Amino acid sequence: MKLGSYSTADIQFLLTRLDDFADETTTSEREKNIQSGQHYFEMLPIEEPPSSQYMTLFYRSLEKHKYKLAVAIAVCCERMVERRGTDLVLASLVRGGTPLGILMKSYLAFRYQLDVPHYGISILRGRGIDEVALSHIVKQHSDTAIMFVDGWTGKGAIKLELDEAVKQYNLEHGTAIRSDLAVVADPGYCTDLFGTREDFLIPSACLNATVSGLLSRTFWNDEIMEKHQFHGVKFYEKFAAIDVSNLFIDTVSAMFPLIEKQVDQTLEKGEDIAASWQGLQEIKRIQAEFQLPSINLVKPGVGETTRILLRRIPWKILVKDIHHEDLQHILLLAKEKNVPVETYPLMSYRCCGLIQSLVQS
Repeated sequence: MKLGSYSTADIQFLLTRLDDFADETTTSEREKNIQSGQHYFEMLPIEEPPSSQYMTLFYRSLEKHKYKLAVAIAVCCERMVERRGTDLVLASLVRGGTPLGILMKSYLAFRYQLDVPHYGISILRGRGIDEVALSHIVKQHSDTAIMFVDGWTGKGAIKLELDEAVKQYNLEHGTAIRSDLAVVADPGYCTDLFGTREDFLIPSACLNATVSGLLSRTFWNDEIMEKHQFHGVKFYEKFAAIDVSNLFIDTVSAMFPLIEKQVDQTLEKGEDIAASWQGLQEIKRIQAEFQLPSINLVKPGVGETTRILLRRIPWKILVKDIHHEDLQHILLLAKEKNVPVETYPLMSYRCCGLIQSLVQS
């Protein structure tokens, strides 16, 4: 059964569709449950269609950043090929990594005439990688060919989760999978496979299901799922009329014939690509300064700040430069939700979202 609104030639989702069992909770109820100790991966947020004003911002950001995004995709792929060669199997982390993984597959086909296998798999902070899905890929392909893909880094929580999960999987199964993570933007300096370290607005970060193949974020719930199943997902067919998933892919892919010179110039700069994790140090400082009980309440970067405004309860938003045009959608969402915005220039990220602490100490 086809899952999602992408072409099956673009991606194969290793997920279990559980529309009838995927209860959605309100943002306030979900936030209280998370901060009281319930795992976030057991619940789904209620997804609403984006407003027309917000869709206008998405289209504007896509038009503005399509070239820059295409360059970042290409640079990341070139570094990937230099590191690993062309024997690749892409495993994009659903759902933030999904559209970017499709674009990487598209670039590799354009540049190297490769038809790289591409899977969408789940990783959940606190639970780890979907081992059933990983085993499925290993049965079909060489374990050493697997390349994990995500959209961007915040403070690097998913990279750390991936490192530990892959380490344990290899120990248990005798495999040699590498936990390399290729991302389009790495403002947290968490990986050495990236397209850019600029914290810019990746347009797909603006929306939820309607730019991610109409899929929810992934989840796991022991009460309704069995160990042999892939992680769960909900398919929002009701949003089909406003789905821009394939429009996003087609718009950015159309830039690939135009970017060769810019890609070459970027690669020739010879920048230091080592992962220094400097973003995590900044986040620890912000956590201490604003007296937040958990580092998980600090969400750095344009992508992560967008996410918490869409599906968490923000306390306040820190912005490096309130006049920067990449923050228009952030300011709009903050205004809609009555979230205060504070100028905070002492960070490398463009912005940072702080989640309201709801648990009494």
